[in-house]
Amino acid sequence: MSVSKAPLLELENCTLAELIEAGRDYLEAHDLVYGHGTDNALDESAWLAMEACGHSPAIALDDYNVVINKGHLARAKDWFQKRALEHIPTAYITGRSWFCGLEFITDKRALIPRSPIAELIANYYEPWLAESPATVLDLCCGGGCIAIATALAFPEAQVHGSDLSADALQLAALNRDKHALNDRLQLFEGDLFQPLPVGQRYDLIISNPPYVDQHDMQSLAAEFHREPQLGLAAGTDGLDIVERILDRASQMLTAAGVLIVEVGNSQPAVDERFAGLDLIWLEFEFGGGGVFLMTAESLK
Repeated sequence: MSVSKAPLLELENCTLAELIEAGRDYLEAHDLVYGHGTDNALDESAWLAMEACGHSPAIALDDYNVVINKGHLARAKDWFQKRALEHIPTAYITGRSWFCGLEFITDKRALIPRSPIAELIANYYEPWLAESPATVLDLCCGGGCIAIATALAFPEAQVHGSDLSADALQLAALNRDKHALNDRLQLFEGDLFQPLPVGQRYDLIISNPPYVDQHDMQSLAAEFHREPQLGLAAGTDGLDIVERILDRASQMLTAAGVLIVEVGNSQPAVDERFAGLDLIWLEFEFGGGGVFLMTAESLK
């Protein structure tokens, strides 16, 4: 049997390309669910293999036919087994992920960054913002990816992040340090708007809150149960948090402010429950959905 066709766990003296190929076959032989940064076994294998060998998967290599050393190969085999046998998402194994082209420290204290809101940030929230926001709130900020990416998109903005989870905020603080935003990003621990400064209003409020309904929580794949359930579950119809955000948002926005909320698969439930509201459902060029926008005027 040639090395290039050897099963993953039998590989020796192989190249990175051969490791990626064998890793893909190994992952495909297991009942895995993707959706935490990749959507297929080949990309997942490349991510694991490159990280295990000390390469960033965000940077293409000139040559994938380099022979990898025994230490890197042993680590790769261990990581592939964790991914396949324990259903641990790759970002939790490697300790980092990417959102809006930015690298984030990633661990089980918060959900793995993933949201079509990245496309809005990359486009500076155009055409929905009349001008660059002076104040921004990332509500239910988790590990801080939306707050940080938005702060970097608007260098003059003061950004706040609020979350109920102390663990998630610890991770957000690490990512804030990583991106040198201590002077412009403040983090607040508490229930939605409760911990924020009295009288504070925002030109832009973004939220990717818990929105998974009871039925979907019970049917989630094992990979998603590796994430903190506090960041996912939101009651019988998935709208417990969304309803509370809408109740207070008008009091927290400036006169020309904008609210953007991701609700994912709970979009039909939102349409039914809040049929009387002027919701604008956003469309995305690169996929994703379930994100609505409201203006301060429409929330009155």
